[in-house]
Amino acid sequence: MFYSKVCLHTFAYVLPPRIIGSDAIEKRLAPLYERLKLPAGRLELMSGIKERRLWEPGTRPSQGAALAGQAVLDKSDIDPDTIECLIFTSVSRDMMEPATASFVHSQLGLSEDCLLFDLSNACLGFLDGMVMLANMIELGQVRTGLVVAGETAEELVESTIQALLDDKGLTRKKIKPAFASLTIGSGSVALYMCSLLPGMNKPRLMRGAWKANTRHSDLCQGAQSGADTTLMNTNSEELLIRGVETAHATWEDFASIPGWSEDDIDRFFCHQVGTAHARLLFDTLGLDLKKNFETLQTLGNVGSVSAPITMAMAMEQDCFRPGEKAAMLGIGSGINCLMLGIKW
Repeated sequence: MFYSKVCLHTFAYVLPPRIIGSDAIEKRLAPLYERLKLPAGRLELMSGIKERRLWEPGTRPSQGAALAGQAVLDKSDIDPDTIECLIFTSVSRDMMEPATASFVHSQLGLSEDCLLFDLSNACLGFLDGMVMLANMIELGQVRTGLVVAGETAEELVESTIQALLDDKGLTRKKIKPAFASLTIGSGSVALYMCSLLPGMNKPRLMRGAWKANTRHSDLCQGAQSGADTTLMNTNSEELLIRGVETAHATWEDFASIPGWSEDDIDRFFCHQVGTAHARLLFDTLGLDLKKNFETLQTLGNVGSVSAPITMAMAMEQDCFRPGEKAAMLGIGSGINCLMLGIKW
């Protein structure tokens, strides 16, 4: 998959106001920790996550996404009427129907001629949204568009804590499937993409590669467990192994094209799950971990927001500059993997 006309014009993001430390979560789980004799600091030690952000109670995914979308419009000085496509890509959604994109579209005041839809693919949603919009731009079907995501982890984190406290039969082994849910954070991000015009000194989407490994679609599953309770069950150890396995196959395809080897790439922006995941991923792919720009320690696992918000922050901090190449890598439960090549 190659592109020649796609400009990644402007990123923007919004961080939720509440900062919740891993130590604060452990304090709430003190009865469980004491009963199972778990050492304090275990959550941060195992994940590398010091804190994560959460929205105020009642915040909808569309509201977070709209805040980031508005930030993009303000930052790029774009007229909302010129947006021809809007894609909402979060794991979190307002409701089953209508599409959450419709609420974002209304809040941003976009044109009635704007194509809009939701695209869902676990933590890969935003990157997939970039591909879908890029395809339309490359084909000349649209000239401009927004990809947005707003993840809301509040209910999952709260439900997981309560479930762990309520289940008096838990053992050290039995709590493992719930551990990943305590690493999740909230946040929102948006990207304005458009047709590349002469003189634009902006990052360009150049290419992509992907792989599916759906034999392991049972390793991370989330479902409604009651009217107001969301819980997830994650085999973290096996998911880590199979996810990196899938990423390795994707990287081999991606790096097979001249100009996109490890030596050619200046920065990596990945879906960030934990420090052990990052180490194994970069070791297995033979990549330099120093090129990986990280936000994990302060944001946690932000689902579909993770890779794009990491790239947005790197640009803001002058850690990804004109003249450089970057690769965005996402691994989603399912399992599937997508890597995008970007040249600035």
